[in-house]
Amino acid sequence: MPSLPKPEEQGLPVTTTVRWRFPAIHPEGQKFTAIAFGITLLMTIVHNIFFWPLFGLTLWVAAFFRDPIRTTPRGEDLIVSPADGLVTMIAEVPVPRELIGELGAERLTRVSMFMSVFDVHINRAPIAGTIRQVVYISGKFLNADLDKASEDNERQHFVVEGHDGRKVAFTQIAGLVARRIMGFVKVGDMVAAGQRIGLIRFGSRVDVYLPAGYSPQVALGQRAIAGETVLARAGAIPVSGVTQ
Repeated sequence: MPSLPKPEEQGLPVTTTVRWRFPAIHPEGQKFTAIAFGITLLMTIVHNIFFWPLFGLTLWVAAFFRDPIRTTPRGEDLIVSPADGLVTMIAEVPVPRELIGELGAERLTRVSMFMSVFDVHINRAPIAGTIRQVVYISGKFLNADLDKASEDNERQHFVVEGHDGRKVAFTQIAGLVARRIMGFVKVGDMVAAGQRIGLIRFGSRVDVYLPAGYSPQVALGQRAIAGETVLARAGAIPVSGVTQ
């Protein structure tokens, strides 16, 4: 019996086995994990009753700053999610005044994702391109799930211009617990789609402003994965979902 042709002989990509592994702790979180572990040891000396509760807290701090490897889909017509979290709002809104110079004044579709304290908090680039604008704005620490958090809370805007000229903006928004917004990139930096570009400490929200011609490919109530979930696609039909 003749053997079947190998995948490479058919012009198909060769697949390999991928194994799961524990996510690394992002460098920004290593000092917090060490501090939590140090407090655990210190309080255990006082009384061993403190060990397990504080050890559990140390594990949570380490898990909060976990930095898993992600596989990013590629395509000039794709925008991938910059954040892990629950899709809580999809609406047509005015462009934030700080971004009008880059995006124009026309209303755009905004997709909002709420990041709980249990989500991965590393933010990633939604497209490949060049960072054209980074704007930090101090503000309040209202519940990030509220619509007015986009205008009142501490936040940081990013605008990425793709190689084809499209511009995608997204905003890190602090919440009730979040007290530090961090960016790893600056204006002029070139980024790849899915590249790590920022971090928010502890619970927050990310808004993405879709360019004209792009339709959401996520539904309200869906969970997005940073660097992997296709958030929007050019020329596509908007998707809808059913909560079950």
